[in-house]
Formats: sequence, structure tokens, C-alpha cells
Amino acid sequence: MRALAFRSRSDKLAVQDIPATDPGPGQVQVAIEAASINGIDAAAGAGYLWDMLPAAFPVVLGRDLGGSVAAAGQGVTGFAPGARVAAVITGMTLGAGTIAGLVTVDASILTAQPAGVSSVQAAGAGLAAVTAHDLIAALALTEADVVLVSGATGGVGAYTVQMASAGGALVLATARPGEASDFVRGLGADAAIDYTGDLAAAVRAAAPEGVTAVVHAAGDVAALAALLNPDGRLVSALGATAEQAGRDDITVTGVMAVAEPEKFAALLASVAAGTLRVPVARTYPLDQATQALADFSGHKLGKLVITVP
Repeated sequence: MRALAFRSRSDKLAVQDIPATDPGPGQVQVAIEAASINGIDAAAGAGYLWDMLPAAFPVVLGRDLGGSVAAAGQGVTGFAPGARVAAVITGMTLGAGTIAGLVTVDASILTAQPAGVSSVQAAGAGLAAVTAHDLIAALALTEADVVLVSGATGGVGAYTVQMASAGGALVLATARPGEASDFVRGLGADAAIDYTGDLAAAVRAAAPEGVTAVVHAAGDVAALAALLNPDGRLVSALGATAEQAGRDDITVTGVMAVAEPEKFAALLASVAAGTLRVPVARTYPLDQATQALADFSGHKLGKLVITVP
């Protein structure tokens, strides 16, 4: 099968032919129709994770998928060949990924694709939407909160803006002027904050009484922490710590997404209902996956999705 893969640590990342893996007991082989690029893929693709995470070669990038069951292993019930499925692969290992023609995974991580949700939407939600859900859950926002979402135009940030707005908080979202500002307002942000200038002044102008919560999906955590009112809360998708934040009068929580199938199913149900938008900036065919990875680090509005014929 074709996959965006490393054959070895010294190999160049490329879309190349690698062996497919047959499903064992309790496993399902999924024919991928769509997968997306996430931050962990960019880090792995750049070689930053070799000394941090165990790797089983060939290492295929990709953490989320939409597709259909190609084959089911012994003991699998509920996912017959042809069934429409979606999944998010979490865990701190490198190995079988989803930017490929096929992937074999434990059936326990799969959920059904709801009617009306495409594989592109399922993959575009994926890890980013799950991460946003867990960030918002950690903040426990109320209508009294003023929350600043830093990194609002990326995948995680775009979902976080929507979820924070749906919960009734006043939402400030970092974005460049112009199209990016229009994008975050369209997702439900009450104000777009130009982070290329005087960030603190822009936040004060939008929220004179201050900020009670910060979502750290991009940017300097100390600068963001400085914007919080005393007793404020900061949640970080990037592993920031209280020491890095530099304040002892706020709460800093690092969030590592946990993608239970029930949680992902609920998010996809929101997509099907039209209450959660999947903002796909661009799709790429599998043979252009390396370009998608390169584009990930640029300025984009939402998710980059790989499609597989």
C-alpha cells in the first residue's frame, strides 16, 4: 500500500509503498478515505520525536481517519466489511498511522460514521476536536468567563473557539487582521485579537475587566499567562507548566487528549447535527502528503486533510 512513511530512522519521509498488515484477533483493517495533519505529525516528520517516543518501523504518520472496514479479525463484532467508520489514534508511540491506503487498528478504538458526515469531515475533526473538547472540559467554563484562545486559526483552536462560544463564555481569539479575523468570528469568537502587535493592549481593549481563562494552543505561555486575572486558569495543549508560565496565582494545566470512541462519537454527532463545524482549509491527494505536511507550519485557517482514492 501507499503511505506517508519512514522505513527507518535514517530514511527520508516520503509517500512510498510499504506492506499492509492483516488484522489479528480483535483488530480491523480500515480502507482509509481521509486523514488529517496534526501537530504530532509535523513533529514526527521533522525528526523531533525519535529520542522521545518508541518507534516500530515502518513509521506511518497520521492519527485520525475516516473510511470503511476492509477486513475484520477474529472476534470482532459490530464492524463488518464495508461499514463506515472513524477513529482517532492516541498514545505515545510511533508506528501504524493513518496517512495511508490501509491501517490495522484495534476494533475498540473505532466508532461509526454518522449519516451525513463524510470521511473528510470525520478526519478533519479527529484529534483536533478531541483535544479541544478536553481543553474546554479542563477549564470548566461558565457564562461568567472571558477566555482567550491562542492559536485560534489552527485545528485545535478552531474547535476550541466553537466549544467555548457554545458554552456561553465571552471568547477572544487570536488572529491576523483580515481573512483570519473573519474566520474566527465566523466560528463564534466575540472578538479577534491581533497577536502581531501589542497583544496585551488588544486584549484590554476587547475585555477591559480582564481575562479569566486562556487556552494555549500556540504562542508564548509566559506572555499569555501575564494576561490572566489573579486566580485565572490556563490550559495548554502544548505541555506548558506553571514554572514556564511564571505565576503562582493562576492554575496551569497541561492537557493530553484522550480519544475514547464514545467521546469522538458525540463530537461526530454534533457535526452531523450542524452544531460543530469542521473547518477544512484544503484537501490534498495522498501523493501530495509531504506538501500538506510542509504547508501545516504556514498560516492556514483550519484543518489540512489528505484524501485517498
